[in-house]
Amino acid sequence: MEEELSDHPTHHSSNVRSSYIPADKDTEFLQRDELRSVRIGLELLKAELIQKEEHIKSTIVVFGSARLHEPADAKQALLMAEEEATQAPNDPFRQQQVGIAKRQLELAKYYDVAREFGRLVSSICQIGGHCHYVIVTGGGPGIMEGANRGAADVNAKSIGLNIELPHEQQPNPYITPRLSFQFHYFAIRKMHFLIRAKALVAFPGGFGTLDELFETLTLLQTGKIESLIVVLIGRDFWERLINWQLLVEYGLITQPDLALFHYAETAQEAWDLIARHNGVPTT
Repeated sequence: MEEELSDHPTHHSSNVRSSYIPADKDTEFLQRDELRSVRIGLELLKAELIQKEEHIKSTIVVFGSARLHEPADAKQALLMAEEEATQAPNDPFRQQQVGIAKRQLELAKYYDVAREFGRLVSSICQIGGHCHYVIVTGGGPGIMEGANRGAADVNAKSIGLNIELPHEQQPNPYITPRLSFQFHYFAIRKMHFLIRAKALVAFPGGFGTLDELFETLTLLQTGKIESLIVVLIGRDFWERLINWQLLVEYGLITQPDLALFHYAETAQEAWDLIARHNGVPTT
């Protein structure tokens, strides 16, 4: 009898039909369109359970461009752009790249501000095993790396919520390994940004940063979330980028809506705003 069973085709791994694989182990089955709701639930639950196991009580979300790097790297990028432009003086693209590199060097200071912010908040709020106001970023390079790096500077935990993209994106090396997540669904990732958030700190950034900023402002405006403060780092950048008053003048938002966010220039200023809003010590 044992010999008969061992010779049966379904007992050879190479011949096992997919119908015989247990559902929770059948990855092809789990990727079916009909299983989308299951995948969404699992994606939400996995990160939730791990954060609970790591005793994450509250977070501060830090957003900003993946393309802004620390000043030394930005200087090197400018030198390279200038060298390439010198070799092709009639190439408008090369000249344009020099202008971009110069402006990115101007913004590179925000990498240091993000790093200092991560270091400051983590050193104050993660004492004695407590995990309050834990830095959470999109997990990528640039400003996000700076914030995670600041937490790592003081041996504190920080979170990275990465996402599958058409181009390769790796989590930055400063995220706490057990708190480095990858998501498929933007919606679930966004939920995890805000589930425990006490503040959103937005540095200069592109579409991704603007997407998260405006979604958070909309949730605050409509009362879907409360007790969360939004801090924009770099007033000059944000006021040049967005004509907030124009929205008021056309009646598209009201004047009180402009109180949904605040400005700061330094890490300490940002933390002072957040601490006062949440009634916690600033040092």
